[in-house]
Amino acid sequence: MRGTPPSGRQYRIMAAGHEAVVTQVGAGLRECTFDGRPVLDGYDEAERAPDGRGQVLAPFPNRIADGRYTFGGRTCQVAMDEPERGNAIHGMVRWLDWTEVSFTEHDVVLACVLRPQPGFAWELTLQVGYHLDRHGLTVASSATNTGTEPAPFGMGFHPYLGLGAPVDGLELLVPARTHSPVPADRDRRPEPVGVTGTDLDFRSARAVGPTVLDTVFGDLVRGADGRAVVRLTDPVSADGVQLWVDESFPYVMVYSADGVLPVERQRRSLAVEPMTCPPHAFRSGADVVTLAPGESWSGTWGLAAG
Repeated sequence: MRGTPPSGRQYRIMAAGHEAVVTQVGAGLRECTFDGRPVLDGYDEAERAPDGRGQVLAPFPNRIADGRYTFGGRTCQVAMDEPERGNAIHGMVRWLDWTEVSFTEHDVVLACVLRPQPGFAWELTLQVGYHLDRHGLTVASSATNTGTEPAPFGMGFHPYLGLGAPVDGLELLVPARTHSPVPADRDRRPEPVGVTGTDLDFRSARAVGPTVLDTVFGDLVRGADGRAVVRLTDPVSADGVQLWVDESFPYVMVYSADGVLPVERQRRSLAVEPMTCPPHAFRSGADVVTLAPGESWSGTWGLAAG
């Protein structure tokens, strides 16, 4: 008898020739295709999600130095799951089973309750919904403080955009005026630096080339609808994919996958990560959302062809 996939139940949704696969474990996005063309560098059903691929990052995105932080008079210690760099990484819910709220041909909504524990002393109820239509994929997320004390909160997502070609030859557009280098003192708020005149200025689409990206971009230029749009395009085939974020996500991190394993996966996709706050935010306090008891946060991002 066939065993259960490492990422649990697989939720396949379809609409207008588009398909996506969402996993029970971590409510992650494992696959996405538009008109039969993959736009994500995902992973096989028989694999455990490598390199954060498609994962939901909560109650904090990115990292916490030493896994230790203080909030509301409480000091918490998160497991350091990036021990070689002395960090806790990518939140605390990406390996948990999420509960099905609803599932149709076009949509799936999953939820998770994060209970008080040594790494997070508060209670949050999280919900992530994936919806496909002719315009592409929309991901709507929310968090509600179902505890009795104010709680810190941050959220992110970790899709790897891929077009079936090495990223060096692809063209990238990131509508960001600044990037935020991580300060040596992780308890200090990062100071944004302008991208003008640097190799990190992708406000006009240009080839990625040899540029190594592991970069937090901010001060995003948005349209009248409040969305900021990152684009990755193959100039040979003219295929492309867009990742858009609403105003709930003031940052996107772009990672050129130089350090992933196996080697064959390196620089064949770009992780473009919507984030509510920068790395080590639970240490520095930078843009951490404080949710009062009963208060909710919501944010939306999505993928489209083009």
